[in-house]
Amino acid sequence: MNPSPRLLLTIDYESWFSPSRRYDLLPPEKRFALDDNFCNQVIDPILEIFDGKKVSFYLVGELIDWYPDLPQKIANAGHEIGLHCQIHRPLTSEVEIEKDFKASAEWRKKYNVQGYRAPMINTIEAVYPLLEKYNFTYSSSIYAPSGNVLQKGKIQEVPVSTLPLLSKPKHFHAPRKMDIPLVIRGEFPYGSSMMSGLFRKIVFNIIEKELKAGMSPVIFLHPYEIISPENFIKKFAVDMLHNPLLYPFTLNKSAFLKDLLKNFPTSTMKDYLNEHSKS
Repeated sequence: MNPSPRLLLTIDYESWFSPSRRYDLLPPEKRFALDDNFCNQVIDPILEIFDGKKVSFYLVGELIDWYPDLPQKIANAGHEIGLHCQIHRPLTSEVEIEKDFKASAEWRKKYNVQGYRAPMINTIEAVYPLLEKYNFTYSSSIYAPSGNVLQKGKIQEVPVSTLPLLSKPKHFHAPRKMDIPLVIRGEFPYGSSMMSGLFRKIVFNIIEKELKAGMSPVIFLHPYEIISPENFIKKFAVDMLHNPLLYPFTLNKSAFLKDLLKNFPTSTMKDYLNEHSKS
């Protein structure tokens, strides 16, 4: 018997500047100054929104260096803690991925981290042996249609959801990221917060239909989309000028989140996979 359908709502917990690559190579103290206590200030009001509903938070480990109480607050509220990365940047080489896993080892062990969400939902097939080596059990780091739990060696891959508008894909090798080839192949990546920013009602309706069909869609949001930083558009203006596709990430989606929580059942990814393994 398959697990009961639910919305696998996930939060990629990162600072407001993370969508832009302009800040990746700044020294940690400058990124800390840029965050300006944002990720620390918003965690309590974000947790209040969930009001007993459980989800998975994938943390940028650098935030724990800045705000040591952050993961415990999330855990105390009953949510799952996973790894997004230690420092937010593209992680598409084995060397950099392993460096990140080593850097996050101490806090991952403390909070029993089992899940991984690659930055920008962009990874490589070689990530899976590394995940096994560093004691992960699952990943959610590619895009693919709902209903797929892919076995990658001993690692389960639970993709961020797409809606296939043409034929259903048969191959799911990383990378499967949100790019032009994905769209050309006829997949609508509705699990991305970019799509819920641009097509809120459409995404809501897709989720509803997928749940009725027995699927468990995977979607993600970010903290800065739930509680907007002060002067967000102004702070991000230069970045959006260089890359207009960043604009949807600046849109506030708190009303969308509340609608999801009001209308659909949720659970952590870990609980879903535990049920899946028993089915």
